[in-house]
Amino acid sequence: MRVYITKNYDEMSRKAANIISAQIILKPDCVLGLATGATPLGIYNQLAEWYNKGDLNFSEVITINLDEYRGLGAESEQSYISYMRKNLFDRVNLKSENVHLPDGRNLDSVEACKSYNNLLAKIGRQDLQLLGLGRNGHIGFNEPGEFFEKDVHCVELTQSTVDANKRFFEAGKEVPTHAYTMGIRSILRAKKILVVASGEDKADAVKKVFYGAVTPKVPGSILQLHNDVILVCDEGAFSKCRQ
Repeated sequence: MRVYITKNYDEMSRKAANIISAQIILKPDCVLGLATGATPLGIYNQLAEWYNKGDLNFSEVITINLDEYRGLGAESEQSYISYMRKNLFDRVNLKSENVHLPDGRNLDSVEACKSYNNLLAKIGRQDLQLLGLGRNGHIGFNEPGEFFEKDVHCVELTQSTVDANKRFFEAGKEVPTHAYTMGIRSILRAKKILVVASGEDKADAVKKVFYGAVTPKVPGSILQLHNDVILVCDEGAFSKCRQ
């Protein structure tokens, strides 16, 4: 594992964006696994800025996203497809046919998961998978449990995850309690994994994920078994790893 510690969130975002842009430049038709949430926003802003300057070309890039809320689609501003369009897809020259997420509108969980599993198998391995970390150590929406979920599945979100996601929803709007997410095997098949974390509130998660025991009670800890992981985090997120 390679670790890059930055001074702050902005520097973390630029460093991570540099790694992603290098992947695109080296392999223009690469498969990028993408994440949502607050942490990647600075990365997507930087990538869009470099695209506008003519430094990046996304025309051949294929993207696959980790997850989507069950019950939400493009018509909802809170869906992850809407998040991705707003923060990256509509700001660069990605082709719509090269953009892939689980179908949150499909309420048949078995069918929705099977469909996305088949799509992932057809596309092939991610050249680079971007990941954030939940405060409880989850990656994607793989929540703490008794075993590692392997493939795309429907998960009931923990209360801590639901609470953390409330800030993305208008007051009074119900936060979804279920989501479709890539499983651990889906994530680990990536050739390279880039993990980003920012702030002291992620310090416990970073320590447990990268320097604790490998256990499904801390889903991200499985990343210790991957042979090409890069962690980019700011000093706050890494603070407990120095102790």
